[in-house]
Amino acid sequence: MSFLANLHWRYATKQFDSSKKVAAADLQKIRDAISLAPTAYGVQMFAVVEVVDTATRELMTPASYSQAQVSSADRVFVFCARSDGEQRINSMFTQMSGGDESVRSTALAGYESMVRGAILSKSKDELLTWSQKNAGIALGFAIAACAELRVDACPMEGFNPLEVKQILNLSDDFLPVAYLAVGYRDASDPQANKPKFRSSIGDIFSTI
Repeated sequence: MSFLANLHWRYATKQFDSSKKVAAADLQKIRDAISLAPTAYGVQMFAVVEVVDTATRELMTPASYSQAQVSSADRVFVFCARSDGEQRINSMFTQMSGGDESVRSTALAGYESMVRGAILSKSKDELLTWSQKNAGIALGFAIAACAELRVDACPMEGFNPLEVKQILNLSDDFLPVAYLAVGYRDASDPQANKPKFRSSIGDIFSTI
């Protein structure tokens, strides 16, 4: 099955079969796709909380306008913007250098200086807004990976981010911005058999 055919197959699943679980190998491929998504400067200024715990997802449901897929899916990936630029930069360059400070201070010094100037010049609010865009790209890669794997998914923005942040016990540097509920569609989901509507290519694209 081609990539485009898989995109035609997928839809925003509203009713999941809670008895069906996603295989560990497929879950790892989804995580890998998220990790491989392009981000500005490669800093990956986002975080993902994978919520499997049933009780936690039941707490999230009312904070998500009682959308059933939060609790009926196998799990929910919560994509978070983050503002801890210093921590992310240090983590990135420590890993890139293999922990060798001499490499970091020589071969990577120019790159790190550029990244620091670009990121640490932003205010906390600016960082959260900017990193939300990076999280959105990663979310898109996760959706595409699910389609390729024939794992059903539902991207979601309908929730109270401050309530969810409290439920997940996140620090002030993190703000939930999107969910991706994953699992397998329930046979009774009326959305499954609806024709997919998209605007024509001409309504979206122009050439100059």
